[in-house]
Parts: sequence; structure tokens; C-alpha cells
Amino acid sequence: MKNLILSTAALALTAGVAMAETVRLGTEGLYPPYNFINDAGEVDGFERELGDELCKRAELTCEWVTNDWDSIVPNLQSGNYDAIIAGMSITDEREETMDFTQGYTQPSPSAYAALSADVDVNSAVVAAQTSTIQSGHVATTGATLVEFPTPDETVAAVNAGEVDAVLADKDFLAPIVAESELVFISDVYLGGGIGMAFRESDDELRGKFDAAIASMKADGTLNELLAKWEIEGQF
Repeated sequence: MKNLILSTAALALTAGVAMAETVRLGTEGLYPPYNFINDAGEVDGFERELGDELCKRAELTCEWVTNDWDSIVPNLQSGNYDAIIAGMSITDEREETMDFTQGYTQPSPSAYAALSADVDVNSAVVAAQTSTIQSGHVATTGATLVEFPTPDETVAAVNAGEVDAVLADKDFLAPIVAESELVFISDVYLGGGIGMAFRESDDELRGKFDAAIASMKADGTLNELLAKWEIEGQF
């Protein structure tokens, strides 16, 4: 596992409120526009802005931690951070071991992309990032699934001719398709939107973030962030 990268969110609490214990937010840092590492080596993207605002509204001091996707859930459970905010879709399977906030995105399309629009995605060799809803979906079709640790590797596999197509979040693929020879083949809707994930024992903390998400929906600031980062499906 790569070294954990920490960057303090430096959020001031309101006057009269005692300094709370630091809450650690785990993300991947490899999935733009949701989360990525910028040129300064810091976590950036839609979820960085969202997480910082949620911490401010919940009157919490927060710190960012990056972790490889394939071990992001085990490291939550082992206490390396307190919540996951990493483009993680809410699914029944994940809710068996974690608790989620309400979604801070609407269920948005995943998409198949390939070098040819003639690829039959139900019989082709299809790449997807490991332990994602996309890889789970491909496994239920007649396609041959090939999993990769990172989303960039799934795209590279298509370009290198190692696989016929890739299935990933359309928000992630859109700028890549626009600047390459890849073309979209079809969309598929998976999961129940994206939310923050918590250990089942941390219901009080989850509730604070859930209330903060609700307040951002109510005053329109969540929709503003979604529009800024060109993420589909406003509330």
C-alpha cells in the first residue's frame, strides 16, 4: 500500500465551541473529478471541496488521508481514518458492513467506452476497477472481466489492446473520451448515488455529516458544487 498522504483541512470552529478531536477523511486521490492529487501534492476535486464544507458545517476539524482503492474499506474498519469520501456508490452489499450518509450525488450513469462503437459489451473482454460496482456488473454479464487497481489502468488497457472496452463512471470517462480515440458505447445505471461511508459503530459522527449534506441540499450549495465540477444529476 502506498504511503498515506495527509493534508490538514484547517477548519476554524465557531466562537465558544471547544476544539473537537480531528476527524480523518479517507479518499483515493485518483478519480477526477471526484478526487485527485493536484500539482501541490494535495487532495483536490469535488469531494475535497465538499468534505471541507461539510466539516465546517458540522463544526469538526478534519484531515485528509489517501489510500489505495482496493484496501480503502479494510483501512476504514481498522481505524486508519473515520470516514470514506471517495466516489463510493451506495449499494446493498456495502451497507451490510458499513453505514452511509444520504447520497451527495444522484445515481449517475456508468458507461462503456472502447476504440470501436461495434464492440459487443456483453461478450467482449471488459476492464473495470477492482471492487467497484462496475466490476460487479460486468461479472453478471456474458463479458470476460479483467480488473485493475486504478481507473487509469482500465483506460490504458483499452488503448493498449489488452481488453475490448472499459466500464467506469461516465463523469470520469467523459473528459478522456473527448480527448482520445475512445468512443462511448452505452450507459448503465448502477447503485444508489454516492455517499460517505462510516463504521457501523460511528452512527453519531455519520449523523453529523448527514445533517450537513442535507443543509447543503437545502440551500443550493451542493448543486453549485456539482455544476462547478460538471457532475451530472443535481438535486
